[in-house]
Amino acid sequence: MTDERTDTQHIRTVEDDGVLTVVFDRDTKLNAISPEMTAVLWDAVRSLGEREDLRALLITGRGRFFSAGMDLTARTPVTTAKRGSEFRRAYRNHHLLYDEIESVEKPVFVAAQGPCLGGALEMACSCDFRFASEEARFQLPEVKLGAIPGSGGVSRLTRLVGPHWGKWIAMAGRSVDAHQAERIGLVHEVFPAEGFHEAVLARIREIVTLPAEALGAAKLAVDLVAGTDRGTARDIERLTNTHLVLADGWPDRVPGEPGRD
Repeated sequence: MTDERTDTQHIRTVEDDGVLTVVFDRDTKLNAISPEMTAVLWDAVRSLGEREDLRALLITGRGRFFSAGMDLTARTPVTTAKRGSEFRRAYRNHHLLYDEIESVEKPVFVAAQGPCLGGALEMACSCDFRFASEEARFQLPEVKLGAIPGSGGVSRLTRLVGPHWGKWIAMAGRSVDAHQAERIGLVHEVFPAEGFHEAVLARIREIVTLPAEALGAAKLAVDLVAGTDRGTARDIERLTNTHLVLADGWPDRVPGEPGRD
């Protein structure tokens, strides 16, 4: 069942068989992320966390760009702040959206059908899986404006690709194409531009058929072990599996045993 509605003139949402898709649809502005678009993203992430019928969130775009980044012409608490403390408070409120994407215990996907720049790349780095069409490229141009990408464009990007490529993208402001992004670990898969969205949805369908509780637990475990020592990481694995393996009916889900379906 597909349910589609228009939330604003900049963005659309579609629900289809447990997958909530948010579509940037502001081609005249290269899908620059407006405050209205941010509000819809917040609603989508909250819905994903609260509704059991939703299994995954996909963020994608229509038009020439996935997104050129944040709309710096829009009046927001970040763009209108006059004092350092005021700026940091507004900035932190914006960061909470990306933190929520990271913490929701369901998979969040980004599918960049075109260039993904600035704040859009920072948002993508907070998601679990990133797909790109062959027409996509990735860049953090903030350094050219005398700033740094401070919404995860340094911290999350470096965690994904390491300081070597983090400096190339965030410090030197260099652009990487889709295939290079895949090689350095920024994106998981690259698909042809023709049939891109269909290929992405097929991959998502494969992932969301996996047991939901295990998916959520694996997401938490991966993020926890990434920032801890080896011994603690092993404890995290054992504690996580204690719940999953001892859950009612788990042996009946193990394939290949004699007498099991």
